[in-house]
Amino acid sequence: MQERLPFYMVYQTPFFGDDEERNARRDYDYMKSVYPDTAKRMMPFVEEECDRLMYDGSMIYDEYPDQLQLRLMCARIYDRAKGGEENPGKWLQDLIQVMVCQELCQRRREYRKYSKSYYFGK
Repeated sequence: MQERLPFYMVYQTPFFGDDEERNARRDYDYMKSVYPDTAKRMMPFVEEECDRLMYDGSMIYDEYPDQLQLRLMCARIYDRAKGGEENPGKWLQDLIQVMVCQELCQRRREYRKYSKSYYFGK
């Protein structure tokens, strides 16, 4: 007679969606690794600015972030990053704006997932 495995060992199920989150993060990191060289050079500037604005109550977590604040954020990144580029211009500003929007979408998604507080009190 065959010995049966306990139910929790039979099926490989993710615990509270961690497997899906891990796969999504791995996909995101891979896609960042295939960015063009210019985008790879801009990424540290974008991440640094986003890191600076990661706190509870930050405008990046508003339902509709203020467009002026987003443009000012992109302008700060552009001012720091343009020194390393040969011909900075509108194309670099546009690239930075797209990268900021992409990074904010990712961070907002993670913030919503991890900021849920569960209260089991009285």
